[in-house]
Amino acid sequence: MEKIALYLVPTPIGNLGDITLRALEILKSVDTILAEDTRKSGILLKHYEISKPLQSFHIFNEHQTQDGLVKRMLAGEVMALISDAGTPGISDPGFLLVRESLNAGLKVECLPGATAFVPALVKSGFPTDRFVFEGFLPHKKGRQTAIKKLAEEERTILLYESPHRLVKALEQILEFFGPDRNVSVSRELTKVYEETVTGSVSFVLAHFKAKDVKGEIVIVIEGKKE
Repeated sequence: MEKIALYLVPTPIGNLGDITLRALEILKSVDTILAEDTRKSGILLKHYEISKPLQSFHIFNEHQTQDGLVKRMLAGEVMALISDAGTPGISDPGFLLVRESLNAGLKVECLPGATAFVPALVKSGFPTDRFVFEGFLPHKKGRQTAIKKLAEEERTILLYESPHRLVKALEQILEFFGPDRNVSVSRELTKVYEETVTGSVSFVLAHFKAKDVKGEIVIVIEGKKE
């Protein structure tokens, strides 16, 4: 069997107990762990008594480091890539390294595991048979154009958003989707203060306008009725 050079290992999105047994086995077996934030990942690894060399790999250095990492894997080093939370490559660094590894003839494997949008989608009560994941909307340029386009989408829509932009995002959804479009906002999934609010966008907007929003956010939007 061809040796795997790069493992993509999902990590918990909040609750440390959500990591898989196989993920722990892989992290204990590799030569190097590439982490988006070595300090944050260090907490997880220490919790499970994993002591492997950690190397920083994030959106600001992935272009500069990927060639060197590929060369090291070609020389026989086995690596695991983890992000701060969830599955690497899903609105997190990973795509470029995977592409370059495959182009170099290296074998890459992705383990199944935590991804924030899946529980948010399933618990929303909106159709799950067809959906579109948009990740983070553009912060400035192109944001309004993207939202206008999504307003015509008939599939369930999934977005990631930061807490300080949540109210703005809901206001824009209200403007372009209309006040009666249903949305479901989940924050702090799997954590102590997990919260999901579902209803018309005007109702959900009023709820979050009245509080100090913290945590990671997933917005699920009902598709346009045919």
